[in-house]
Amino acid sequence: MNILVLGSGGREHAMTWALKKSPLVEALFVAPGNGGTEEIATNVTNLVINDGEAVLSFAKDNNIDLVVIGPEAPLVAGVADVLRAGGIAVFGPDAQGAQLEGSKTYSKEFMRALDIPTARYGSFSTEAEALAFAHEMGAPLVVKADGLAAGKGVVVADDMEDAEDAIHDCFDGTFGDAGSTVVIEECLTGPECSLLAFVADGKAHCMVTAQDHKRAFEGDRGPNTGGMGAYSPVPIVEADELAAMKEVMKRAARGTDAEHFEHDYRGVLYGGFMLTPEGPKVLEFNARFGDPETQVVLPRLESDLAEIMLAVAEGRPDDVKLHWNDEWAVCVVLASEGYPGSYEKGKVILGIDDAEALKGVTVFHAGTAKNHDDELVTAGGRVLNVVALGETFEEAQERAYEACDLINFEGKQLRTDIGDRAAKGRSAWE
Repeated sequence: MNILVLGSGGREHAMTWALKKSPLVEALFVAPGNGGTEEIATNVTNLVINDGEAVLSFAKDNNIDLVVIGPEAPLVAGVADVLRAGGIAVFGPDAQGAQLEGSKTYSKEFMRALDIPTARYGSFSTEAEALAFAHEMGAPLVVKADGLAAGKGVVVADDMEDAEDAIHDCFDGTFGDAGSTVVIEECLTGPECSLLAFVADGKAHCMVTAQDHKRAFEGDRGPNTGGMGAYSPVPIVEADELAAMKEVMKRAARGTDAEHFEHDYRGVLYGGFMLTPEGPKVLEFNARFGDPETQVVLPRLESDLAEIMLAVAEGRPDDVKLHWNDEWAVCVVLASEGYPGSYEKGKVILGIDDAEALKGVTVFHAGTAKNHDDELVTAGGRVLNVVALGETFEEAQERAYEACDLINFEGKQLRTDIGDRAAKGRSAWE
């Protein structure tokens, strides 16, 4: 097959890396790609990935058999709809399915209709109504911009002043159109866990568990980011909790078939869960692979990713066969100084080859590019995802940080506590 992957982050590098291993794959293209995908595929830097017609034209001109859509924006823009109408197989839901991520209000209504456990909430299109509901609910609470905000439109407000500021920021245009509607939720307590599933024809094939670290700084402090690290599996999840999460994912998948949606959902459904004292509750659904969860899930996948994605794209869920290794995976994100705020680009990156020489280490690129001297340089907030596999959690964690020490660029920023709470057990969240 000839495969086109849309996106430029660590998630897309990880997917491209996994697809590259398949004997079914003849040619790989990534649009726009990054410094890492350039080494294993052909980067297409001039393709506007939110433009369905442009992507369809490229696919036809290059005999593309499968398009894999990485980020949420092209999904919400309906790129999958245009490609399918043009006869191209697509891994990724249509625009309606993507609303499970594109609109938090839509997602909440979906959960309520299917009796999926989630936080109490209200959705508001005026600041006055949102403030009134927030005061009625009381802090702590969670304020969410309804639309896509690159993972940064969510504020956990510990007091009413923070909640008021977050609501004002949404309606004041901080998140653009994404904040024109605001969802306010009760603040659930407990550890978080991500469970992703391959979904097609109303059926879900669940992957292995993973846990992201959203906050910028050690001790889960600071602003939310796109993710500063992850690990898989999640050792604190009890068997009954995992069973409950899998049942939720299957129930959600049944709600995405062609009977309920204009087209059945074909792609990844991401379930973000909170393990509350009352059982797992859904914090959010996403319509694509998580980032950086993908970077710890796919290195544990022993099945052929190209086979899986094609089966999903063609609506053949019974042909999806998942096999996983028993290793632990830990990912540490190396970010630019100042992230998730403003940061400089163009810092030369050294030491990746030395890091990848360590047993079980793979470095997935996120915000990287080549400069005029063909040097690898920083080109984004999250720069690299350093992933290590190990027979134990401790081995994987130690190896990941050993690899991080070998990589250098000016202003390198990272969290040094990825996975620490999980290593201490469930009591670390009490």
